[in-house]
Amino acid sequence: MTKYKRQNVVLVDFDFTQGTGSKKRPVLIISGDSYHKNRQEVIVAAITGNTKRVLFGDTKIDKWKEAGLICPSLVTGIIRTIKSNMIIRKLGMLLPLDFQKAQKNIRKTMEF
Repeated sequence: MTKYKRQNVVLVDFDFTQGTGSKKRPVLIISGDSYHKNRQEVIVAAITGNTKRVLFGDTKIDKWKEAGLICPSLVTGIIRTIKSNMIIRKLGMLLPLDFQKAQKNIRKTMEF
């Protein structure tokens, strides 16, 4: 069971596919308590600082400082399931309005 919750912005250590290292990236936790109850994974949406290119499913974070991010950012439509032990630490939490917008765009990408 993870100690992190939906809406949390966390720092994750992603391994490169070639096995040549890793990169730390912020992500938004989108899975909820029921999912976390008996699993060791969390479902996340990638966050990027590349705000010049907004693609389908992406959401601009208006209150990025309050979410613990260091620069203007987007929640992307890139969804991934990760092991909870990949989480380094919590950076912050997306404020409700930003999270609602991100949820709406993620639903669009999943077409439900």
